[in-house]
Amino acid sequence: MKKTLTYQRTIQYFLQGLLILGPVSITLYFIYLVFDKIDSILRPAINIPGLGFIIIVAFIILVGYVSSFFMMERLLSVLDKFLERAPGVKLVYSFIKDFFEAFAGNKKKFTHNVLACVDDTDVWRVGFITQEDMSSFGMGNYVAVYLPMSYSVAGNVYIVPMERIRPMPHTSATQSMKFAVSGGVTQTLNDSVDDALTEATMN
Repeated sequence: MKKTLTYQRTIQYFLQGLLILGPVSITLYFIYLVFDKIDSILRPAINIPGLGFIIIVAFIILVGYVSSFFMMERLLSVLDKFLERAPGVKLVYSFIKDFFEAFAGNKKKFTHNVLACVDDTDVWRVGFITQEDMSSFGMGNYVAVYLPMSYSVAGNVYIVPMERIRPMPHTSATQSMKFAVSGGVTQTLNDSVDDALTEATMN
């Protein structure tokens, strides 16, 4: 009997340790991968751990600072228009530009979180409206909704009529994304106020 209890407690302690160390270890490993990937850009020219990362980040900040000046802004605008019109280049450039702006630019898209019914049944999915006017597709009362997949960076875009859209005023966009990507595991109500304040600060 004592051996059975000892075995059960050992398993319990192991699972508790796994629950504590698992998320921490994976997060730290992901940070390390990102750090090492950026740091390795200047290798083997600069092979001092951490120095390449600092130089790359400082360069990005410098570009952002310089781009705020009027003359540099005009120059970048000319370069932007050239790349958007250059044959063969405009498709790749416009796609990458829109992708980055959807997450970090003034045209951020994943901020309007909603519930969308994309099936004939009464089943609702967490998504984000990316286009509010689909009249260019000949669908006046429709919107484009991006639905992220659970445990994945992928997702699908659906053209959905407005009557099949429900707003989520009490849940932030950040929490909605967490909820969708985590397969519904993440709580949405407890942290929604804090995330809303965070998003308001970032905007």
